[in-house]
Amino acid sequence: METKQPPKNIIWIFGDQHRAQAMGHRGDPNVHTPHMDRMSVEGINFDQAVGGCPLCCPFRGSLLSSLYPHQAVHGHEVQLNPEFPTVATAFNDQGYDTAYFGKWHVDGFKERTGRGAHHIIPPERRGGFKTWVGFENNNSQWDSWVHGGENENAFHYKLPGYETDALTDLFIEDLKKKSQADTPFFSVLSVQPPHNPYAAPAEFMGMHNPAEIELRPNVPDIPRVTEKARKDLAGYYAMIENFDWNIGRIRETLEELGQTENTWIIFFSDHGDMHGSHGQHLKTSPWEESIRVPCIISGGVPFYEHGVGTHNIPMNHVDYAPTSLGLCGLDVPDWMMGTDYSALRLKKQPKEPYPESAYLQLVTPTCHNHSTDRPWRGVVTRDGWKYTVLEGQPWMLYNLNEDPYEQANLAHNNLFKKERRRLQNMLEEWIEKTGDSFPLPTLAE
Repeated sequence: METKQPPKNIIWIFGDQHRAQAMGHRGDPNVHTPHMDRMSVEGINFDQAVGGCPLCCPFRGSLLSSLYPHQAVHGHEVQLNPEFPTVATAFNDQGYDTAYFGKWHVDGFKERTGRGAHHIIPPERRGGFKTWVGFENNNSQWDSWVHGGENENAFHYKLPGYETDALTDLFIEDLKKKSQADTPFFSVLSVQPPHNPYAAPAEFMGMHNPAEIELRPNVPDIPRVTEKARKDLAGYYAMIENFDWNIGRIRETLEELGQTENTWIIFFSDHGDMHGSHGQHLKTSPWEESIRVPCIISGGVPFYEHGVGTHNIPMNHVDYAPTSLGLCGLDVPDWMMGTDYSALRLKKQPKEPYPESAYLQLVTPTCHNHSTDRPWRGVVTRDGWKYTVLEGQPWMLYNLNEDPYEQANLAHNNLFKKERRRLQNMLEEWIEKTGDSFPLPTLAE
């Protein structure tokens, strides 16, 4: 019997600020996500995946480079060194066509000087992607501008209609072109929603009434918190359902083109959104709603020929590039810091044991409203623990197995000092391994 070859094409689809909890198959009663749910069933779901730095620019720098934030993009509006090789470089070098559509946000543009949607990123700072149609930052879903090309073929124009719909149109048109060629492809769709402002087309907004939104148990009953959370979440869920609909369009296109069996799809997000949990909003904090992200590897049919199910691997921003190369049977360059988790989907034995934890960082705080204003470091483990520290000070210690909503902070409880010591040792190892520097607390023995 002939052995079926794994898919050779690969697609990344990711949104901005989409927390892992906000999907139907993750139990959120407020949102309907049939296409995301189907991908989860047909693929592998990393229910412990994290945005290791819950902030747009650092996550994206690490995603593209497979380097940690302190090595690549340490903070908001910091440029990724254009001399660094990227995931596109690795795919290009191994004979792939590469394309990127949507939000970029690693060119270091300072939005206090103007609007990021009108900042033109030169070709040499587009990460090596052969096709690049995008923008630095937008935050205005019906007034979104894209640019690309170079010299006489350069362009800059306003997208028609809602950003996610229009970017998906462009992405689908490019998939149709690529399907006619013999060259395998790596293509990326990066949309801004469900990032604030929380607004979607009317047919999706009309499905959500703020008064009927069911808040998470860790949202305190404080009117200024709950009122904002309900209003924001109504739009947030509408944006997610629109995104889900567009994912369905992409999957339908792959099927029409005869590329479903030959194409991996990885769906994820850069970080989450607090939406009132612990009285907080937006991102940059290490609580679950901020750091946990969707992560599904799907694609290829029949799906039962590949690994399926849910894994407790805390997949991090640096891991997507090596995992994607591994899925396609390609070499992973030595300069990539992440772990290749492709064996889980390919039903193979990993080449080496997987890490027991993921490294969490906020290197340079933004000090924006609703954002953490101090740097921190932390770890989250496969066995369900989270430990974070401020400079010289333990901050959070949670047993997520018994306390998934993080309502009992154990960081200063000596009953758990052995666990605290174990996790600080693990954190210290990550700091040393990655060449980071951070003043850890002195712990009482």
